[in-house]
Amino acid sequence: MRGRTRKLIDEIIEKRSGGDPTLATITRTKLILKGIDPDKFDYTTVDDPAVLQKVEQIARNTGVMS
Repeated sequence: MRGRTRKLIDEIIEKRSGGDPTLATITRTKLILKGIDPDKFDYTTVDDPAVLQKVEQIARNTGVMS
């Protein structure tokens, strides 16, 4: 599968920031501190199962995913 990681990252950033650019930057920084660099992923990147699992866990913790 391709691009699922990026889609989840975008959803996390959108939900946490609510459209506020400052909060989006803070959210991106928090993801980087958790080991997920949003700039390393795009919609054509092949999903690594370990990274996808980590992003899914972050999404569950933020309420993006149930």
